Amino acid sequence: MKIAVVGAGAIGGYLGAKLAIAGEDVTFIARNKNLSAINAHGFRLVLEDGSEQHAPTARAVQQMAEAGPQDAVLLTVKAHQVRDLLPDLRQLFGPETMVVTMINGVPWWYFHKLAGPYEGRTLQSVDPDGLLAQHIEPERVIGSVVYPAAELVAPGVVKVIEGNRFTLGEPDGSRSPRIEALSQAMIRAGFKSPVSKDIRGEIWVKLWGNLSFNPISALTHATLQDICRFPLSRELAARMMGEAQAVGQKLGVEFKISLDKRIAGAEAVGAHKTSMLQDVENGRALELEALVGSVVELGRITDTPTPTIDAIYAAASLLGKTLSDARGRLQVQPLA
Repeated sequence: MKIAVVGAGAIGGYLGAKLAIAGEDVTFIARNKNLSAINAHGFRLVLEDGSEQHAPTARAVQQMAEAGPQDAVLLTVKAHQVRDLLPDLRQLFGPETMVVTMINGVPWWYFHKLAGPYEGRTLQSVDPDGLLAQHIEPERVIGSVVYPAAELVAPGVVKVIEGNRFTLGEPDGSRSPRIEALSQAMIRAGFKSPVSKDIRGEIWVKLWGNLSFNPISALTHATLQDICRFPLSRELAARMMGEAQAVGQKLGVEFKISLDKRIAGAEAVGAHKTSMLQDVENGRALELEALVGSVVELGRITDTPTPTIDAIYAAASLLGKTLSDARGRLQVQPLA
């Protein structure tokens, strides 16, 4: 299978390297030092047990036209970065190319083939001008939920922290030949890659934590463990999750685990900094719209009150603007 990995960071590197080792024809879309390192040395993985794997055949290009049409395009960038790939992303498309959205948050295609009163609706928070829907035909989309944690420790080198599960799903819940082929390729590469009949339900379970823990951590500089063990922030997260659950249920989502179990799962991760906190510390744009703004919008669409989510979204949005305007970053440092 010809596979392009768009975003050769931690998750993209993990996926692409394992797929290349398994014999798939993998091309990374990369830039700068990552581009040079992959082409010079291939891609290297440091696994959870400290052992290493090497994908010497992995190749990288900067221009998508150099890669040409693919069987599958794995989007592993952050949600707000996808529009920056347009229109060049279409250089990777052939008539049957799948676009696999391995992105946190509510995807722009959420209402595609969702039976009910909202089918075909556009989410302004994640696709305000319809550019994504215009350039990426919804028929190409395969949904995915990313569970592993990994870190790009050097150009062309990824350290796997934990996990190997990437759930896949067609927007209409079908087990199509194309998704079966992709799932089998992922399984051959050593991943757990089940095909879900309800990919939106899977998206919501991960989103449930992301929409609360990410902005709370960004605002407080606390780890997951800190948030869950401090009574006031634990209650704050629970209120946000309760409001989100009400939104999801109005959209037909069945939450298959309890709110308390979801919080316990986050606490068990330990003293981990969320991706949004890491972005604050490193002066990067915050992934707010897909993780939080989208839930606020879904609340409006379904006429569901989300006062706690609204308040945290407003505060985190101002933080993001302040950092962007100052081209700055924030990090807690011990007193000398």
